[in-house]
Amino acid sequence: MTGRVGRIERATKETKISVEIDLDGTGTADVNTGVPFFDHMLDAFGKHGAFDLRVHADGDTHIDVHHTVEDTAIVLGQAIRQALGDKKGIRRFGDSWIPMDEALAQCVVDVSGRPYTVHTGEPEMMRGFVVGGHYPTVLNRHVFESLAFHGHLALHVRVLDGRDPHHITEAEFKAVARALRAATEPDARITGIASTKGAL
Repeated sequence: MTGRVGRIERATKETKISVEIDLDGTGTADVNTGVPFFDHMLDAFGKHGAFDLRVHADGDTHIDVHHTVEDTAIVLGQAIRQALGDKKGIRRFGDSWIPMDEALAQCVVDVSGRPYTVHTGEPEMMRGFVVGGHYPTVLNRHVFESLAFHGHLALHVRVLDGRDPHHITEAEFKAVARALRAATEPDARITGIASTKGAL
């Protein structure tokens, strides 16, 4: 199973974004969204998912980073869906537990073709916290919802422990990456679609 690459571009009055992802990569990332902490999270996503990832975004960050972050997640989800193609021979399900010092996050993903997101457990203070003076952690849920909806994934992300918003967010992104890596990997025992329906 080779050549699973997705390339998507999207332009609006608020953002111009291009994403390329190779699901069979080695974790090389080239990311520039104009939002440094989000770049750090996408770098980690590529590294720990073993995806080759290129993300370039030009957005109205002088107004707010919200548009750039959410729109980038939309395009990343679309690129993942494109890269998956007919989904033949993949494991389909993946899960991961990631500790980051005091933080612990779990992600379970089903490459189901049916978008759904469950995101629970972030401490209340995450709703008002801004990492590095520019990334509001309230955007985490927007990222995961946009990724799941446009990637056609059933995505469950849970925070089980943590007090540092940086650590919590990083554990979540890494957990999503590792779970998605497991779900999209080839399974030598699966020759067709991993579904009784015959389609995902």
